[in-house]
Amino acid sequence: MSNSTVQCWLVERSFDQRNLVTLVYATPDGSRYQQRERSSTALRSGPTVTAGAEIPESELQPVTDEETRERYADEAERIAEQHAPDDPI
Repeated sequence: MSNSTVQCWLVERSFDQRNLVTLVYATPDGSRYQQRERSSTALRSGPTVTAGAEIPESELQPVTDEETRERYADEAERIAEQHAPDDPI
């Protein structure tokens, strides 16, 4: 089992009625992603949300539709051009 990591970029952040924030980090080509949910309270007091994250390959899920993959790839490219991976965002 490989424990290598992949540089991913924050491509989506959404809020819901239950006070949860969903963060999606995707690979630069948009083909794989990781989704994280946190309470907005935890985001204020916990670790900072950064532009990038090193995510273990085993924790990445495939993006199954082409439109989402392209959107993730475009947003990952935009974020990578404007921010260092450890920039708060």
